[in-house]
Amino acid sequence: MKTKIHILLGAAGLLLAASVQADSASRYEFGTVLESHPIMEISRHQEPRQQCWDEPVVYQERRHQSATGTILGGIIGAAIGNKVGHGRSNKRVGAVAGAVLGATIGNDISRKGRHGHSYQAVEQRCRTVYDVVEEERVVGYKVKYRYAGHTYTTETAKDPGSSLRLKVSIEPMQ
Repeated sequence: MKTKIHILLGAAGLLLAASVQADSASRYEFGTVLESHPIMEISRHQEPRQQCWDEPVVYQERRHQSATGTILGGIIGAAIGNKVGHGRSNKRVGAVAGAVLGATIGNDISRKGRHGHSYQAVEQRCRTVYDVVEEERVVGYKVKYRYAGHTYTTETAKDPGSSLRLKVSIEPMQ
């Protein structure tokens, strides 16, 4: 069991030594920031909002429909037709004709009163509208810095402040 642990530790040590040796030619230093300018981007999106207004509306009040006018017209018409007719058969025909005519007139008269009255009110109406909104945001920084007597430029995600951390690598030419 100890042998397996020693082998694993030895392998891990070799891997660590190889990565340190590969990175031994690199070191970290700082460059002096000369200029730092934000990189701006304009984004557009739609924002919903409610648009409301007052609108006049006319309401028609309905009354209950009643057959009273038709019935009364029929009775009165039958009575008048009965009085006007001479003889038994004429009185019957007159009563029937008078009932039909009276019912029609009574129905027409009662319809005029069924509509009720109208009134006006104001109701609020709304709808959703979309406004296009433009926003300007910082997406990075264009940085001009000096290191070892030379001036360089790069882009960074954050404002570096007065100094910029650099990874310096040295590789032999072949």
